[in-house]
Amino acid sequence: MAASGGSGSDQDEFYLRYYVGHKGKFGHEFLEFEFRPDGKLRYANNSNYKNDTMIRKEVFVCPAVLRECRRIIADSEVPLPFVLHYSNPSLLGFIDSRIMKEDDNNWPPPDRVGRQELEIVMNNEHISFTTSKIGSLVDVQGSQDPEGLRVFYYLVQVFGDDRVVVVQN
Repeated sequence: MAASGGSGSDQDEFYLRYYVGHKGKFGHEFLEFEFRPDGKLRYANNSNYKNDTMIRKEVFVCPAVLRECRRIIADSEVPLPFVLHYSNPSLLGFIDSRIMKEDDNNWPPPDRVGRQELEIVMNNEHISFTTSKIGSLVDVQGSQDPEGLRVFYYLVQVFGDDRVVVVQN
């Protein structure tokens, strides 16, 4: 369920956390990352497939990375390189929505397939979303709120791509 409200008087406050995971044949498998206000990026990836161990990384990102995260959230838009990379011009029709105004009440609840969580604190607003794992746009289009869920879907795709680049460098 989406939650919002004041989070203090600091206009520069910024926090972002994303989690996707499930419990299945190989135990609790998940990917989680968070950007903290001090610039710390924390990343965890857990899989017991072939006896893998949990990967945990912590790095500090420069202020420009946090500014870009804030800009993406404020605009809730997919950056042009992402659009070109996925060669999907249909993205351009919905990117004017803002994730901070969405509501997850009509999104699919977490189920046996898995769950996703997105939490953002920015500009005295605090939102938190929980939904099922989304496999493709077919899942989005079949939901009760395809427009709102589409904004969520593409936003987590963007941060997923940025996360990999930042953590692996």
